Amino acid sequence: MSATATLNTAMPTSEQQGIKEHTDGRFGFVPVQTRSGRFTSVQVADFAPVTGREAVWKLSPVKKFTDLTEGVLDGSVYPVESAAVPGVSVAWVDRTDPRIGAAGAPEERAAANAWSSFDRALAITISGEDAKEVTLTRADLGSGPRGAHTIIEAKPFSRAILILSNTGEARLSENVEIILGDSAHLTVVSLQEWGDTAVHLANHFATIGRDARLKHVVVSLGGSIVRVNPSVRLAGEGSDTELLGLYFADAGQHLEQQVFVNHDAPNSRSRVTYKGALQGQGARTVWIGDVLIGRNATGTDSYEQNRNLVLTEGTRADSIPNLEIETGDIKGAGHASATGRFDDEQLFYLQSRGITEDEARRLVVRGFLSEIVQQIGSPTLEDRLQAAIEAELTESTPS
Repeated sequence: MSATATLNTAMPTSEQQGIKEHTDGRFGFVPVQTRSGRFTSVQVADFAPVTGREAVWKLSPVKKFTDLTEGVLDGSVYPVESAAVPGVSVAWVDRTDPRIGAAGAPEERAAANAWSSFDRALAITISGEDAKEVTLTRADLGSGPRGAHTIIEAKPFSRAILILSNTGEARLSENVEIILGDSAHLTVVSLQEWGDTAVHLANHFATIGRDARLKHVVVSLGGSIVRVNPSVRLAGEGSDTELLGLYFADAGQHLEQQVFVNHDAPNSRSRVTYKGALQGQGARTVWIGDVLIGRNATGTDSYEQNRNLVLTEGTRADSIPNLEIETGDIKGAGHASATGRFDDEQLFYLQSRGITEDEARRLVVRGFLSEIVQQIGSPTLEDRLQAAIEAELTESTPS
């Protein structure tokens, strides 16, 4: 881990077309044009105060969590509940742990503030080739601003499903590092069922070894403002990732996710599928998907998509897919985005079979979101999420 910031922009020369010298005699910086070229640092002092005009913040309600970007954060340890599972160890480690910083570094001030603030990191280490499932639960972290850091390491050839469950109230900025050894298979589910006033800003950094596979699932249902941004680097040949997202925004909720997939090795594969529903005045969702296929990532197979279903008036869904390709020797790459209302033909078909309009709407939404739920791989959690979706739908009003 390095505490030294690296600036990835260059000062243009006066000969560059369209660039004029300012009255103070200096030239403006050329904006960063590639997703991998963003400035990174683990020191909060290296980032300017957040204004909301920055690329990473322009769609976020930044004035509502200034305490997490500008204030002092409580970085002390907190209670974590988990059952003992063979092959899984959970412990608090010092900042000197060599795994800290192995998966990535902050690109924005809230993440850097959390990185600068935590006292000890929660380390989850997974080993053994037998399949296993473990759930870690955090509840009621309090109303004060808090910073946290988590390390998840899957040893080579290990197999596991790890569920990170969040409930109660909190004001939290955190970083989660995920490290997959060669041929490891890991599913990480980040489950946000926070209380009504909770604010959660999270950055997940993952690095995937040779022939390893990461399934990363973000489920955001509760909370006032929830922003979970996964960044995955396919570092080993034959590495594979599937990034799934499910979100249901109610009135006044802001649910955001900015996804980055960096193909940095040959013959890697990625699939990104995020689906969300919105209902109620002021319900807001943001999805930004960036995929970079690097010059060394020959044989890449990549596809990303985001789908949003609007249930009522007064909602807003922003969906922005981006794709950068630096080599022509790939298997395929593509992206898609769609936001819309109910399909009238689907509703008509169900109603023609004697199903009421309200029940037909619920069936359509359940079917729309179940595609994500059914891919998690944990029957117990899948049943729980189906019940949570049903509970959300009971509050829906006809559009």
